[in-house]
Amino acid sequence: MPYIEIEATRSLGGISQDYSDVNVSSSSLAQNHWCNVAYWELRTRVGRLYPVHDSSLSIFYDLPQGTGLCLGLLPLSPRSTSVQRTRGKIGHGILLSKEPDGVWAYNRSQHPIFVNSPTLEHHPYLSLTVRRVMPGYSLKVFDYEKSCQIQPPSDLVHMEGPYDPNSVRISFAKGWGPCYSRQFITSCPCWLEILLNNHR
Repeated sequence: MPYIEIEATRSLGGISQDYSDVNVSSSSLAQNHWCNVAYWELRTRVGRLYPVHDSSLSIFYDLPQGTGLCLGLLPLSPRSTSVQRTRGKIGHGILLSKEPDGVWAYNRSQHPIFVNSPTLEHHPYLSLTVRRVMPGYSLKVFDYEKSCQIQPPSDLVHMEGPYDPNSVRISFAKGWGPCYSRQFITSCPCWLEILLNNHR
């Protein structure tokens, strides 16, 4: 089944509220980052790639006294009405967390997020699996053990853009894929690309 709704996996109640700042000091530059984060609006990347060095990163639009990647502070550009509406729904956003078993995304907003990852596919490359994560819940968006078993695809007819077996795509509030009018994530107003460093 290409679309799966996630009602409950891990509650936010058990996660620390000590969020990491995306600002990188000169001393931490020597450390390897475990991922880069790109923020997109439709087909346009907004801002630069953000390297993540700490084990967790809060990504939000409006989080009082929050530290991390604030999407509301990114450079302004002409936006469609749908982008403006969706930006307003990001709110407290998500918490990305690198844990021993993989990478988790905690939905801290008031709206669902939608996730696609090579390690979430039931039959990789045969169909697109997009999972919905409801507010207050989480999902393991990348499984390190499963990633080692993924074979490079021979047919990319279901993929849009370059294939990266270490990337996760997360859309705020809007889904995409076979069950939606938006067939590709580049039709979603506000979305993230998590580019994982394969040196775990």
